[in-house]
Amino acid sequence: MTGEYGVLSGAEALAVPTRLGQKMIVKDSKGSNLIWESLDHQGETWFSATISLYDFKALKTSDEIIADKLKGFLKNACRLNSEFLSKWNGFKVETQLEFDRNWGLGSSSSLLYMIAEWADVNGIMLALKATNGSGYDVACAGADGPIVYISNDEQISYTGVDFYPSFADQLYFIHLGNKVRSEDQVKYYIRTCKNKDAFAKAQTELTHQFIECKSLSKFDELIEAHENLVSESLKLTKVKDEHFKDYWGSIKSLGAWGGDLVMATSSKSEQETKSYFEAKGYSCMPYQELVLEEELVS
Repeated sequence: MTGEYGVLSGAEALAVPTRLGQKMIVKDSKGSNLIWESLDHQGETWFSATISLYDFKALKTSDEIIADKLKGFLKNACRLNSEFLSKWNGFKVETQLEFDRNWGLGSSSSLLYMIAEWADVNGIMLALKATNGSGYDVACAGADGPIVYISNDEQISYTGVDFYPSFADQLYFIHLGNKVRSEDQVKYYIRTCKNKDAFAKAQTELTHQFIECKSLSKFDELIEAHENLVSESLKLTKVKDEHFKDYWGSIKSLGAWGGDLVMATSSKSEQETKSYFEAKGYSCMPYQELVLEEELVS
């Protein structure tokens, strides 16, 4: 929700888990290989592999790039727990997404979280070893409600927060249909942002204001301030300027800019709001249909 890019430099980031996630079933199998199958939200196989438990190389796979990423996840889990997969007995693993994998709701982060649970290691530590991200998305994968995440030289932690806007029925998520590589965006941020400490401090202040916000009009102001901060600091075009100049509400990028989902506010009816975005070819989902709102138990 807040703190994109700056979370890498210690900014406090507000994040909310979604109702839809991913499931994983692990079974023992004959042999000494790992048989992997990933299903989409409709139960169709979108990735499969036979992986050697000796060196985690894919003996057979439907996608070499995904297999290589999976190899990195498993190897780093073993580095954190030397007992994990040490006996080389075979396994069959099946994962299934509860959302369209093109929606960018965290298929990799939820997978990292589940592998960490299987390996009995800390999910955030696994994320920091296996990716160049901040780990906030893996923290969200295990959360039951909104969190504030922070990763700096002194601490890596997340805490549950009360973030249940009274105007939630005036918030929407829009699927842009774009795919952006988070790894590339991290490199871009590191290369482009000149004063990362000031950027992170400004984002932290905005995160606190988002949490305390009581009205839609103030929420709109905060979105504009956050969008301007990121746009000016990273020389990026704001999503509203690029796609929705004539829209009456505010629009905020979520995560890597140019990616799958953005959030929109609306003072008009749900029907009018959906009609606006659908006329432009985008799907629109009410905030309350997507966000998990149970309070985090810490």
